[in-house]
Amino acid sequence: MNQRDIERLFEQVRTGRMSVARAVARLRHLPFEDLGFAKIDHHRELRQGFAEVIYARGKTAQQVAAIVGRMLRPRDSHNILITRADAGIYRAVRRVARGAKFHPLSGAIAITRNRRIVGKGTILVVAAGTSDIPVAEEAVVTAETMGNRVDAVYDVGVAGLHRLLRHREKLSAARVIVCVAGMEGALPSVVAGLVGVPVIAVPTSVGYGASFGGLAAVLAMLNSCAPSVSVVNIDNGFGGGFVASIVNRL
Repeated sequence: MNQRDIERLFEQVRTGRMSVARAVARLRHLPFEDLGFAKIDHHRELRQGFAEVIYARGKTAQQVAAIVGRMLRPRDSHNILITRADAGIYRAVRRVARGAKFHPLSGAIAITRNRRIVGKGTILVVAAGTSDIPVAEEAVVTAETMGNRVDAVYDVGVAGLHRLLRHREKLSAARVIVCVAGMEGALPSVVAGLVGVPVIAVPTSVGYGASFGGLAAVLAMLNSCAPSVSVVNIDNGFGGGFVASIVNRL
């Protein structure tokens, strides 16, 4: 439930189109609903602009489906995003949300009930290598589900810089860029040196032994000489897409 939904609810009560008892029933589970194994934050969209996102890893398929069912129960129009899911969880979610779409590459499930675009410009997701695409796709699905226009450019790492420069127009047109890279994590610094918009760096765990599962990339990104680079956690495409969406709404 967002601010507009609450205003509409109060207006319906004021004009007599909805009884006080029915309005109370609508508001009963605010600000959160306790399922025992989970407490659903129904006020999240009101506070932060997007509904609570379900992190599926570590939850059973039945738990995820139960949370989704409760989030669908209020007839609000907000979208629902589930991250780090698998095919089994998707099958359980489909039983309560027939419109759910599974993105197997990223493990994300999106339930789109509102296709309204709220972002002011385009979010561009740039991935250094093909092996970084699953994390980049998580950023893409997140930003799209949150109501943004999203474009993507993949396999444009610094080992072949001419591949990146071919997309200068897309880089220049973006309002915010999510840059995903493993190995030595150099790409965000290069991208940030070419544009005048925020660059959200997402380090990945892609790389050989001395990359230490993404630690080398995250340290390189944190030490970037480009002042417009900010960094999220290793393999956190969701975090990159979420922050980019917040920036794009401002």
